[in-house]
Amino acid sequence: MRPRRRVAKWEFTTYAIILAAIALWPTPVDRAGAGLLVKALKELHRWGFPGWIDYAFVESASNVILFVPLGALVVWFLGRRYWWAGVAAGMLLSGLIELAQLLFLPARYPTLLDVAANTAGATLGSLLALLVTTLRKPVPNTSPTRTL
Repeated sequence: MRPRRRVAKWEFTTYAIILAAIALWPTPVDRAGAGLLVKALKELHRWGFPGWIDYAFVESASNVILFVPLGALVVWFLGRRYWWAGVAAGMLLSGLIELAQLLFLPARYPTLLDVAANTAGATLGSLLALLVTTLRKPVPNTSPTRTL
């Protein structure tokens, strides 16, 4: 296995474990910090932050950010040609997570908005990885040629 793919495999495995822990936690993962977040947002609003930056916005933005690595890792692993697979993986995985929450986790609140936000994050990650891999110049092989 090429080193790049080996690194991508380990990064994907680590990401999958973290994502599974967040997505399939029996209770909402923000429950413990919800009060603190609301207080922080109120303070930010007093300082002049726009009112549309509210709890729902932070939750949705978190869903987008959570899936950016998935899109990027899929593109890094499969290559630029399959950038769309990162988007598809995000939509499919998000749908499966929301379905699992609906069927097995009664304390969680699955929504189609979460699927949309997660898919947007995977799309952003895929496009960023596509941009980076397109702009990156290939590193020339400077090692001496092997002979028998």
